[in-house]
Amino acid sequence: MSAPPLDRPTTDESALQAHFDATIAADHRIEPRDWMPEGYRKTLIRQIAQHAHSEIIGMQPEGDWLLAAPSLRRKAILLAKVQDEAGHGMYLYSATETLGADRADLTDKLIEQKQKYSSIFNYPTLTYADVGVIGWLVDGAAICNQVPLCRSSYGPYARAMIRICKEESFHQRQGYELLMTMMRGTEGQRAMVQDAVDRWWWPSLMMFGPPDADSPNSAQSMAWGIKRHTNDELRQRFVDMTVPQADVLGVTLPDPELSLDPETGHYRFGQIDWAEFKQVVSGSGPMNAVRIARRRAARDDNAWVMDAATAYAEKHA
Repeated sequence: MSAPPLDRPTTDESALQAHFDATIAADHRIEPRDWMPEGYRKTLIRQIAQHAHSEIIGMQPEGDWLLAAPSLRRKAILLAKVQDEAGHGMYLYSATETLGADRADLTDKLIEQKQKYSSIFNYPTLTYADVGVIGWLVDGAAICNQVPLCRSSYGPYARAMIRICKEESFHQRQGYELLMTMMRGTEGQRAMVQDAVDRWWWPSLMMFGPPDADSPNSAQSMAWGIKRHTNDELRQRFVDMTVPQADVLGVTLPDPELSLDPETGHYRFGQIDWAEFKQVVSGSGPMNAVRIARRRAARDDNAWVMDAATAYAEKHA
């Protein structure tokens, strides 16, 4: 539902702020035509751009396995998934443009490392089992994070997230199906899956961001209705969802402190290595340099395509 129209045009900022606050309090949507505080606009651009960058960079880890996937069926599935991630990036960059951001400027900031993307994509995909684990754990964590964003207070972002979440749900299921197939295979395949789970479990928990006490933007984002849950709430939801799935799959999650709390009904889990998180998200992870170098090459090597498309659009405007 969009924000109700103003009764009459006004330039009184206090009245505009009051109308914005009333729209948020009523759980209505802010649309591009509506007045919004500058802080709200900048927060949205930062968050949506970071999300878009993550989708685009996230094509790389699994894209490495397109030629090595073991069958035509697996290649087709993986190719469709990588294409979906590219589409997600385009939806999200389009959403930032409704806020006045320039897409080329945002991608330049990604390459110059002035804006971040999800830390999870700075880890290498060492075996084909990593493709399945990314689908199960990484896309599963993404779903926990992103489904509440379908109710975000900013209309274009919320609407983009509806389609993205439907496709991410498919990605999660294909990853789980791939792992289930491998777990029914040879002893070597089962060992490969367990090794991948051991390497991706803790980085998956880091995807939700720092603990609430160290998350400077969460409180304001929740007050504005951009976010609906805190980082720790979403992390707990992911753990509670994933532990039973691991049991069915037949793998062991690499956390000796993982146990069900009978009083709360939630799973307790061990301490996350936040020093590693800060190192990876700040640009010093195992694959940061490779990811950015590929993104830079994609921009520079294909600049002629952008120039031609821009010239064509201007000619037919």
